[in-house]
Amino acid sequence: MYGTLNPVSLSTTLRWIAESAKNREWTFRTLAHHINPELLHDSYRRVRKDAAPGIDGQTAKEYEANLEANLQALYERLKEQKYRAPVARRVWIPKDENGKRPLDLTTFEDKIVQRAVVTLLEGIYEEDFYDFSYGYRKGKGCHEAITALWRETMSGMRWIIDADISSYFTTINHKHLRDFLGKRVEDRSIIRLIGKWLNAGVLEDRTLSYPEQGTPQGGVISPLLANIYLHYVLDEWFVKEVEPRLKGKAYIIRVADDFIIGCQYEEDARRIMEVLPKRMNKYGLALNAEKTRLLDFSRPRLDEKKGKSTFDFVGFRHYWSKSRKGNWVVKRKTIPKRQRRTMHRIRDWCRSNRHKSIKEQHKKLCQKLRGHYNYFGVTFNSQAIHVVYRWAQRQWHKWLNRRGGKSRSWNDFKRGIGNSFPFPPPRIYHSALEYR
Repeated sequence: MYGTLNPVSLSTTLRWIAESAKNREWTFRTLAHHINPELLHDSYRRVRKDAAPGIDGQTAKEYEANLEANLQALYERLKEQKYRAPVARRVWIPKDENGKRPLDLTTFEDKIVQRAVVTLLEGIYEEDFYDFSYGYRKGKGCHEAITALWRETMSGMRWIIDADISSYFTTINHKHLRDFLGKRVEDRSIIRLIGKWLNAGVLEDRTLSYPEQGTPQGGVISPLLANIYLHYVLDEWFVKEVEPRLKGKAYIIRVADDFIIGCQYEEDARRIMEVLPKRMNKYGLALNAEKTRLLDFSRPRLDEKKGKSTFDFVGFRHYWSKSRKGNWVVKRKTIPKRQRRTMHRIRDWCRSNRHKSIKEQHKKLCQKLRGHYNYFGVTFNSQAIHVVYRWAQRQWHKWLNRRGGKSRSWNDFKRGIGNSFPFPPPRIYHSALEYR
């Protein structure tokens, strides 16, 4: 099969889909035939190879051992419509200090098929999605979202609706989702495949269940389906029905199910707050009453010492503070709860892995710190990431001293191991726009 792969042909197909999708009235009746050996091989290349295996226990390395035959057999089953979505294996991972969230692990082969379908559908929906939708999209992400939010809050859009959807990914209504998909995709083979994933069983503690709502959490296709659902429930509704009825300006910024609505006038914001729960309820969703709120995020007066309001969005707390020039600017810092969670994970890792070699521990801890800096290293958040840096040093010193042998003082540790195996220093990866 390798000899027949044609990346140019695949690229041409995806360009054709994207060009056709620019016509918003166009519906795609034939897409499944584009799931060919080229696309399956490209999907295999793009799927994560280090993820935990599904119910069959097969790893990426084992699948790759007979890759050509496996992909060819997969292609034949898809072509003959004999492919069956496997049961997902559910595990629970930490969500925050007080809870966990489910993660459904499917088989490696199923991830390849899901990736292939996502590749085709992305070409369509990237033409439909609005620019203020940032989650799970190529070239867009949380940092682009907070930059856009920074512009809007600095421009004087003072009334903020900080919204939170309760258990979004587990409450998506399957019927509404199929109706939304039908607006653009009429290929029954693709719709049938998606239906198989939505209805696939979940195995947890030897108990098999079949969810009647929600998308497979951890599935490759789940983020796209979630974006499609809120595109119609929230984004399109806001642009076509809400904005034209407002007296002043307004904006919305959404990252997956996390979104902020800003308004120029309080009256407009209160009207939105009144109808937003009704809109969500119509499609089987519910706003978290305790976490959804309306706040006045106006610029403080020059004689005030600090801003009165703060709100959290995509891991950052947004607040007014004075710049070095003495002007009020919107700053961001790591949400305290998120910072504590990171620090606890570093502590727990050091405790559980202190038996490993110094070199191995150092390499892993450096990876953890760089990952933290890469996300939370934004302008105005230098102090918070320095706290994590210093905490990692102290915890490493503490747990190395508890693995036996001669105990080292903090100064001895810094001069010895700390000097030979230094941690990467905190740095800002994402700069804010120029501010006054």
